[in-house]
Amino acid sequence: MKVLLLKDPKDKDSGPDPYIKELGLYGFEATLIPVLSFEFISLESLFEKLSHPECYGGLIFTSPRALEAIKICLKEHSKNEAWSKSLKQRWNSKPAYVVGKATASLVEEVGLTPQGEKSGNAEKLAEYICSREKPNSSALLFPCGALKREVLPTALREKGILLESLTVYQTTQHTDLQGSLSSYFSQQGVPASIVFFSPSGVRFCLQHIQKLAGEFINDIKFSAIGPATAEAMEAAGVPVSCTAESPTPQDLATGIQRALRSQNCRLAE
Repeated sequence: MKVLLLKDPKDKDSGPDPYIKELGLYGFEATLIPVLSFEFISLESLFEKLSHPECYGGLIFTSPRALEAIKICLKEHSKNEAWSKSLKQRWNSKPAYVVGKATASLVEEVGLTPQGEKSGNAEKLAEYICSREKPNSSALLFPCGALKREVLPTALREKGILLESLTVYQTTQHTDLQGSLSSYFSQQGVPASIVFFSPSGVRFCLQHIQKLAGEFINDIKFSAIGPATAEAMEAAGVPVSCTAESPTPQDLATGIQRALRSQNCRLAE
């Protein structure tokens, strides 16, 4: 059975994409189509804030893209030197809260120690942070995207936990998206399942998919990587067959297998 993953591939130098690998173990033939492009902004402002860890109580990362922004900053020799010599150590005396394992691994790559990676979504991460932070302490620095949801900021604000957000990237549609989707459907046909990995992915892809699938649209099991994406799918009128319990290849593969098995059981009745 074919599964279409609407996500960016993992970096080429870090081996095969873990989602394709895991779905393959379940007997699925998975294909990736990149959906989003990112423009990084305010990088000087980001590093200026990172240069003053004494002003903050810690860091929050809910997207791998925020870590990419830091990595771009660190490509500059003087900034990398300052980070390695003192800033990294000073930030490591404070928590670096993360939403999931993918983000946690990138936090480790810049030399920090992640906390909260088992939370899996913004709601649970907010609960985790609130259980550890005291009201009206130093603000937590939150590098984020222009399309960030307000779930986490609102939850922290209600508990009196200060947050300083800084937009470091903007999300746009990948230039090859429409052509890639058309090629996939013409060459591979209609997949058994399509997985959305972000609310932006729903917004950019849905109309194209509906047009390409035509009368077979109801045969597709649509899956979500997490609750925010599932909400966006439901708001767009897309039936959500499964939401991964946590944003990992294992939980997604298990959920898709369960959703397709239940469909097969109904067909057999």
